[in-house]
Amino acid sequence: MTELSSTAWPWPDLPPGPLGTASPDLARRLAEASTEPVTMPSGDRVPMIVRYEDVRAVLTSPASSRNLRAPGLPRMVSGTSLEDDPSALINQDPPEHTRYRRIMQGTFTPRHIERWRPRAAAIAHELIDAAGQEFDLVTDFALPLPARVICEMLGVPMDRFGQFRGWTEMFLSTSEASAEARGEGFAAFMAYAGELIAEHRVTPGDDLIDLLIGARDEGDRLSESELTHMVFTLIMAGHETTASIIIRGAFRLLCHPDQYAQLAARPELLGPAVEEILRCEGPGGNGLLRLVTEDIELSGGVIPKGTVVLPNPTGANHDPSVFDDPLRFDIRRFAGKAPPNPHLAFGHGPHYCLGANLARMELQEAFRALVTRLPSLRPQEDLSTLRWTNDGLIHRPHRLPVKGG
Repeated sequence: MTELSSTAWPWPDLPPGPLGTASPDLARRLAEASTEPVTMPSGDRVPMIVRYEDVRAVLTSPASSRNLRAPGLPRMVSGTSLEDDPSALINQDPPEHTRYRRIMQGTFTPRHIERWRPRAAAIAHELIDAAGQEFDLVTDFALPLPARVICEMLGVPMDRFGQFRGWTEMFLSTSEASAEARGEGFAAFMAYAGELIAEHRVTPGDDLIDLLIGARDEGDRLSESELTHMVFTLIMAGHETTASIIIRGAFRLLCHPDQYAQLAARPELLGPAVEEILRCEGPGGNGLLRLVTEDIELSGGVIPKGTVVLPNPTGANHDPSVFDDPLRFDIRRFAGKAPPNPHLAFGHGPHYCLGANLARMELQEAFRALVTRLPSLRPQEDLSTLRWTNDGLIHRPHRLPVKGG
């Protein structure tokens, strides 16, 4: 088990458990130290909020700001450029954020997303066809699936897919590209996004970009800059995070082959299984920093104005006051229960993930394809020896060699 040291998270005082499970220290923090500080990559110590109701309270409080651009505030480097972009939706507060969300609220409804389910399913099956019986689930399936789906949703011509994929891979937290190369890639990508939007204005269709262009709230529309930033956000949030959850979810199922077999035998469990994967595996990770602009009272005491805190959705999703035996992975946990499920994988409150419906649909079709086409899927290597990424918001195996037959 020596390789597990490679799964270390950015905060050395909160290491993950065996095989990438939640930190064993979470139980102590939940019971005794619900606001105990952690060390950020910057070296700053900030209170980490772990209890379910406390995390919800911070995420919904109007005194919880995502504006962290003031000098001297700690930073959390995600590697995707989103945290450094003041125009990104995740970094905005009201009234800008409220306006943005009002305009966008009708774009990612289940009805709009369901139109893309057959194509997502077809792409998943095409990737399995091309992969053969022995393949790396990371590079041959999990990474290309959301990339191809979002490209088709945005109307990116397939002759530009290679270039598009190169840009997106450059922005991934696991990319070894230099800061200069990422900056040049970002500029080139934004220029192309502008061209794509312009083409859709001249020749409208029914792609996602057309929905974004037409989105409005009482006549108010997104500006050109907001449109291009939204396209970039969709690529980064929709590509890396969805791919990482496919990887982590497949890894977790392979750690529990009996549950993979159950899923293969009973595909109707796919919905509940995806919810359990989301609860256990992300995509919120350790969360995003918030600046407290007025005193907030939590179960562990008052968080004073001016404090930067880290509301941790992983901690909330393993709170035993909400989830029975929270360290147990169980694809039946949410079976027979009406949505919405209580986990905070997509956040809560004003910053609830805009793409949650899209992510759920892609995850459902990814795992549906795996369990129906490869019911005997198994790892080619000892899962305890796989190396994990140790940067970015979501940690995952670098590679996951599997056999399908």
